Amino acid sequence: MATEQQQQQEQPQHEQEKQQEEAAAMLVAVTTCKYSNRVLLKTILERDDGGVGLVGKRVLIGGWVKSSKEETKEPVPPPPPPPPQAVEKESKVEISCVEIIQSRIPFFRSIINVLGIGNYHAREKLEKPAPRLLPPLLPSIAFLRVSDGSCVATLQVLVASSIAPPCQLLPIGTCILVEGVLTQPLVPRKHVIELKVERILHIGTVEHDKYPLSKKKVPFEMLRDYSQFRPRTTTVASVVRISNALTFATHTFFQNHGFLYVQVPIITTTDCEGFSEKFQVTTLLGKADIKVKPNTHNDTDGVSPEVIKSAVKEKSKVIEELKRSESNKEALTVAVQDFHKTNELASQLEAREKSKPGTSLKAGINFSEDFFARQTYLTVSGRLHLESHACALGNVYSVGPRFRADSTKRVAEMSMIDIEMAFSQLEDAMSCADDFFKFLCKWILDNCSEDVKFVSKRIDKTCIAHLQSMISTTIEKISYADAVDSFKQVADNKFEKKLEWGDVLTADHLSFLAEEIYKKPVIIYNYPKEVKPFYARLNDDRKTVAAFDMVVPKAGTLISGSQNEERFDMLSSRIKELGLPREQYEWYLDLRRHGTVKHSGFSLGFDNMVLFATGLTDIRDVIPFPRGCGKANN
Repeated sequence: MATEQQQQQEQPQHEQEKQQEEAAAMLVAVTTCKYSNRVLLKTILERDDGGVGLVGKRVLIGGWVKSSKEETKEPVPPPPPPPPQAVEKESKVEISCVEIIQSRIPFFRSIINVLGIGNYHAREKLEKPAPRLLPPLLPSIAFLRVSDGSCVATLQVLVASSIAPPCQLLPIGTCILVEGVLTQPLVPRKHVIELKVERILHIGTVEHDKYPLSKKKVPFEMLRDYSQFRPRTTTVASVVRISNALTFATHTFFQNHGFLYVQVPIITTTDCEGFSEKFQVTTLLGKADIKVKPNTHNDTDGVSPEVIKSAVKEKSKVIEELKRSESNKEALTVAVQDFHKTNELASQLEAREKSKPGTSLKAGINFSEDFFARQTYLTVSGRLHLESHACALGNVYSVGPRFRADSTKRVAEMSMIDIEMAFSQLEDAMSCADDFFKFLCKWILDNCSEDVKFVSKRIDKTCIAHLQSMISTTIEKISYADAVDSFKQVADNKFEKKLEWGDVLTADHLSFLAEEIYKKPVIIYNYPKEVKPFYARLNDDRKTVAAFDMVVPKAGTLISGSQNEERFDMLSSRIKELGLPREQYEWYLDLRRHGTVKHSGFSLGFDNMVLFATGLTDIRDVIPFPRGCGKANN
């Protein structure tokens, strides 16, 4: 009986030990990528123990060499000489004086050869020079710091010269796929674990003289010309991982709040904001058989591009002055139309100057012959198209590229996050924008800790504290009128001119509000109708619209939104008032004709959010392939 009881007590103990062993095995397990059969370095290097618990594990890893060095092994001493043994006496070869002279003096050698004097075999032995022996190559080890892009840290990889020539492995940028055993360094170094390679499956060599990242430190300005290689740098790799996390966070936030994802078109027939600078889409350029309507008079003949551009600037100033005035709306409409005609003329002249003979397109193109049989553009915003789905599905969002042909901007293509919510008003959109922004900040801190630490060390030491403060801070909400009043307390010499009601709040004004006056994020709402898109809902005062901007310290305007006009008569009047081509917006007006509803939304500049999270200062450094005026390399 005692034995049975003892066995019953030992059985649970054995089960516990088995479970502990299984748990321990789980702790030292490494995750293998399903589709490439390799281990991601992140699963090794970002463990709490730095990977020490994986010592002895055999792994297959792949990546690119970030830095390298070669160390030569100490030469193995030669074995001791064998004991002396009796050596048989060799028969002496008698060599005459004539033969010695033959081996020393070519002239005598040739004469003696003709005469046939001397022993031939002895001559051969003397005239054959002794071979020069090259010193044996000493064995060496290549120490490689390898990154696969999954994390900030690198893995030290050791490759013996007997496995692969070090000259193929050492250049920065070399790609390797190797298999080996994880070990601890014999000599304590920066790395707590390293990989001793036993087999090499792939080596992607580098042309060292032509590879732009051969130097250890390459400035951002130079990297912009090599966007195909930028992700191989540690800084840009961290930016890409943070950008990826923000994308995932965006989908997580909106999916958790019942939004549906909708892909809006890139090509559109509608100017989504009214008088924005658009890229035109056409297939007519370069077609040899295109027939252009003849022009007996060309408006650009004899006019230089500089004159046209100067006229565009002057007309732009006139429009700004008219916008500040509440009266003379007819003059504003005429000025806007005149501005766009002049701008179009400038574009035609510039295209004619730059195009090659035989491919220029003059005024009078028949767009019915184009691919879409009408004028089309790259979209500047997705909100108008998103409204059609919000008015059927409720809450929707979209993520995608938006385009602006504005030469004053650093980039022409940016990623935007657009949302639209049915049955919601301005206050709802502002509340959603606040929650979304704080969610993004928290997500970065929780899910990109190593990358944030790296950019904090290399780029902006305050970025972690800044992100934390955004989460805990209560956002300030002020009206446009209050914002203008707050500048009355500012010294006159702070800005070029005194701010008056109706003026556009510039980037400098907005940054001053957030950084100097309120020292935290600020939402400014109820803007004058002249400075916001035509679709923003007109307030009861008939002077302002239900639109807002969220301004963040060190980032500027991150979010812009509005409650959109749901009243058919009001929207139709705004389109007419601004002189917009009504035929472009008939489909948009249909949403007000049939089943209209109050709705609101906003747009967040995704690239600006990445810029804010990383502490970088130039938006071109966070966009994978930045496009700007005169810049489209690939």
